Amino acid sequence: MLKRGGKTQPPTAHGHGRPLIAPAGKSTAPLSSSLPRHRIEDRPAARASQASPWTPAKFHVPPQAGRTRFHDLEIPDPILHAVADLEFAYCTPIQAQIMPALLAGRDAGGRAQTGTGKTAAFLIAIFTRLLRNPARGHSRNGMPRALVIAPTRELAMQIFKDAQDLSKYCRFKNLVVFGGMDYKKQQDQLRHTSLDLVVATPGRLLDFRSSGLLNLGRVEVMVIDEADRMLDMGFIPDVKRIIYSLPPKDRRQTMLFSATLSQDVLRLTSRWMKEPMLITIESEQVTVAAIDQRVYAVSARSKFALLFNLLQREPVERVLVFRNRRDGVDRLARKLALAGVPCAQLSGEVPQEKRIRILENFRAGKIRVVIATDVAGRGIHVEGISHVVNYDIPEDAEDYVHRIGRTGRAGATGIAVTFACEQGAFNVPAIEKFIGRSLTCIQPDESWLKIPESIAQKVSAAAAVRASRPGRFRSGGRPSGRPGGSRGRR
Repeated sequence: MLKRGGKTQPPTAHGHGRPLIAPAGKSTAPLSSSLPRHRIEDRPAARASQASPWTPAKFHVPPQAGRTRFHDLEIPDPILHAVADLEFAYCTPIQAQIMPALLAGRDAGGRAQTGTGKTAAFLIAIFTRLLRNPARGHSRNGMPRALVIAPTRELAMQIFKDAQDLSKYCRFKNLVVFGGMDYKKQQDQLRHTSLDLVVATPGRLLDFRSSGLLNLGRVEVMVIDEADRMLDMGFIPDVKRIIYSLPPKDRRQTMLFSATLSQDVLRLTSRWMKEPMLITIESEQVTVAAIDQRVYAVSARSKFALLFNLLQREPVERVLVFRNRRDGVDRLARKLALAGVPCAQLSGEVPQEKRIRILENFRAGKIRVVIATDVAGRGIHVEGISHVVNYDIPEDAEDYVHRIGRTGRAGATGIAVTFACEQGAFNVPAIEKFIGRSLTCIQPDESWLKIPESIAQKVSAAAAVRASRPGRFRSGGRPSGRPGGSRGRR
């Protein structure tokens, strides 16, 4: 997500009179009811309200040794103006290393976690290319010049919002398409609109391509974001079909970003890109430098009490709690509700429209605690998450990095708390090996392992009632987003 002055900036929906995200201190109707759900922006260049036109001279950023300013990259003025509005000053490491190649039109791939600025890097490169090379002749509807594909709906929506921020002074028409809702509205927009940028999940993109509403034969720039997650979620066959619908690789610019550059990902780069430049930002730089990682040695029976006290005693702004299974998410949410702690659930069982409302309320600060599975949590791109709690330690060490990467984003600090119980503690060595450092276990104070008796009685009574119901899961349930689960198109 893009940031301005340390706070999330709401991209506005020109022509509709409402922001996509409510400004701080103001309320708005839920996203699903207050805006057209096709989320397309067809607006003229933003009208300047100031007396004199904007120039780069108004965006003063002093040179600093070893740091790259956005001024130094020869970005067109309309885009630099948007960068100035967002109060970006100096490039992040991934931006400084990869943007010169992208702006020069080279294919490039980057290994970087979310929150490192990679989205801004590829969007600035896309819009710079489109401005420098205006479309020739009349363009048909449903034929975008640039395409970004992402593995999840939430990530696609976030990229779209960032694109709106960065293209606010350009005459670009952007559209986001994803599965799960609003097929007819998205269909109508493709049928009647000439597009510059489409951000999409693979399944919905292919649906529209198969119906003839979307033609990819004019794409000049292609971005594959979170390629490793595409592999994990089984989307690579779909991505291959999309690639084969594009102009050949010597007639397009291709960018690929991934949290890991595994052999599988490298094979994709060699097949789909021409002489790509590969940039690596080590995951350790993200996990160690920006995040205070704490591991508490606690029994499984005491984890709820520890979480309750953490929420009561720590200066918590927004908390994202991870569980390994979707039924665990539901049980924990019920316990917190009984303890008087409002929270929301994000798992594969939550309908898409409700997930959007939850994320917008979480982003606006109306919800303080969200409990999620890994698949749902991977799509959460919200600034200001102060704490990530691994209520269950992930079985995959890489998921640990993805989880704690929800905090400490874009240069901010964050706290990652992990509960190491009798079962989960066995996964800690693999995590330490993956991040390249040891994690010291802390024994929590005894007072943090107790909850008020009235709350304990409510939780116990509710657990007894649920256990007495026939056909209820006692400790099972199918893991969410793991092999054997339902992976359908997102």
